[in-house]
Amino acid sequence: MHLKKITQITLAALLAAPVTLGSLSLPASASAASATPAKPATSQSVKGPVAQAPVAYTESAANFAQFLQAKYNIQLPQQITKGDFIQAIAAITEATQASDSEAKAPVFTDLSSGDSSYDAAVSLYNNGVLTGTEVRAKDQLSTYAAVFIAVKAAGFKELAYTYPAEKTAKALAKAGISPNRVQGQAAQELAAAIDTGLIPESLYPALLKGGVASKDFANTLLGRVLVSQGKYKHEIGRSGDADIYSKLYAAYRTADLIESPELRKIVDQALRDDLVTGYNLKDSRFDSNFIDELTLTYGHDNIQHAVQLVGLLRSEGIDADVQFQPKTSAFIYLKEWGEPKETPDYKVTQIDNGNYIASAKEYDIQFEFNNVADKVRFNDIVLKYAKKNSDSTSPLILSSWWQPLYYSPTALANYPVISNNKIALGNYYAQSFSLKENAKSIREGFLKLAPDADITTYDFWVDQPFFNYLNGGSE
Repeated sequence: MHLKKITQITLAALLAAPVTLGSLSLPASASAASATPAKPATSQSVKGPVAQAPVAYTESAANFAQFLQAKYNIQLPQQITKGDFIQAIAAITEATQASDSEAKAPVFTDLSSGDSSYDAAVSLYNNGVLTGTEVRAKDQLSTYAAVFIAVKAAGFKELAYTYPAEKTAKALAKAGISPNRVQGQAAQELAAAIDTGLIPESLYPALLKGGVASKDFANTLLGRVLVSQGKYKHEIGRSGDADIYSKLYAAYRTADLIESPELRKIVDQALRDDLVTGYNLKDSRFDSNFIDELTLTYGHDNIQHAVQLVGLLRSEGIDADVQFQPKTSAFIYLKEWGEPKETPDYKVTQIDNGNYIASAKEYDIQFEFNNVADKVRFNDIVLKYAKKNSDSTSPLILSSWWQPLYYSPTALANYPVISNNKIALGNYYAQSFSLKENAKSIREGFLKLAPDADITTYDFWVDQPFFNYLNGGSE
């Protein structure tokens, strides 16, 4: 392996110790990898469509339906009952039934404990979402009933009841609804749903028409409830947004080295014991909540690289949700590399043998693509424009690596499988990637160091160049 081929191998030093790197010494920051992959999905190979320029993107009923199925296993029937909607609302809001000391189960006039909607109705009643004892769970869901439930579930009830008559009428007029059509608190709730965007303009015609709620209407309301409660996707924007570059820079500027002293004490000892050669720290509060099948995570340390990568995707006709995740990578800095120079984004701590534990500021970008085809195309785009090769002189985006790191929580054709070894304490977690055959010994070592910690090991799918690196390859 030639050092000139590895002008940036930040990822290298952060992997589990059983990976042998020979005598190679790399005085640089080092990046493990970080993700929380889910259960394996079916491997897919899809040819990408012809590139088209990204267009303005709005979450649709289909987007919300896809999310509801992926995250909550909710699939509304074509003909929706009020009971179906009540059960879905209770599931996505995680409404909990109050204890006996706080409230007693209401006596519904038309619902008993054996009915499928009973538990959800009790939970919503005790949380103030349902306000009457007549549920009418078997009735077809009406547009207005759906809105009255959703506006309270979304957390806008108190706001709604501040509306005076004039403000209420003005809001209803946006959807073409006469003040005579709905009155009192119902009118206030409807007005607040319109003003807050719980009911988007695309639903105004259905609201004006009234009657039975369509599947798209119900899925959109459910999705908007999730958005209103901060339970939908967590992102800084779309790759096609005009301000996405500013948001990337802002996210990077405001990210600091992650400390988490209690957690670092455990994994630093793992470094001293040569159990791992490095790890990274992340904060679960930056989790994207993206749909696993459509998600890839890409790690790097240069923010201009991220900006150019997003620009590259746009130039290739790919639009995607983008989430920025701060990451701190830690690795052993050997004393023969010379005296390390600290900066606000790079710190070292000397250990007994004269070496150092170095910590460097890095990041992960998570992308959720519009479809699996775009996710599959990402690999070809990176290999062509964002990966160094010894036999190529093609121009690349800034700070491209010999072994870029990007990975999927679900199976993809031509992506090998490796393992993640993870320890979590509160919001923070540390993790180190390894070959599958080394994961068991690393997990056992973590358990000896921290028997009471939350330790998990799982497999996921990584790009071929990084897998080659784990096996001692230079490219």
